Amino acid sequence: MSDEETIGVYNTRVGEYVTAFTKGTQDDDLIAFIAKMPKGATVLDLGCGPAAASAHMRAAGLKPDPVDASVEMVRFANETHDIGARVGRFEDIVEGAVYDGVWANFSLLHAPRAQMPNHLEALHRALKPQGLLHLGLKLGEDAGRDKIGRFYTYYTEPELEALLDAAGFKITHSRTDAAAGMAGTVDPFIILHAVKS
Repeated sequence: MSDEETIGVYNTRVGEYVTAFTKGTQDDDLIAFIAKMPKGATVLDLGCGPAAASAHMRAAGLKPDPVDASVEMVRFANETHDIGARVGRFEDIVEGAVYDGVWANFSLLHAPRAQMPNHLEALHRALKPQGLLHLGLKLGEDAGRDKIGRFYTYYTEPELEALLDAAGFKITHSRTDAAAGMAGTVDPFIILHAVKS
């Protein structure tokens, strides 16, 4: 279940988020993901925010389906990119074998730990055979709120490996790094690519 306080933060800080994270160019992770997609691929952009990633995907010839729980983020995305973004929560993903890829870039970290297995299983169902999941999460343990009120669940690498394996995914790429977020703290993170097996 999505966290109402977290959604509220995104509803009221759209401009700040866009200034901090929306660049005119693609980042390396997005470039790598797009390169692995088949021509004309349909991609779920889960937690799309202002849909900058979806706009880059569309420009590359893909068919993005941008979804976000924040009404204001979706409004901004559509006013800026005319991209068909829609309001939806993690638990609303119920499709079966319709996506070639899922771009879940630092979105599922807002879900409670107990719900992560269900969300990964839903994404597995939503992907076509051999479909690719991009997953970005913060590393650590436990859960809590940052100084601006957003809820986070932190994971260790072994925990994520076990979760993805249980959901039917095979990890094909992994990298770790650290970066500053909107709250100003520098946090370690992990990027994973996993194929539906």
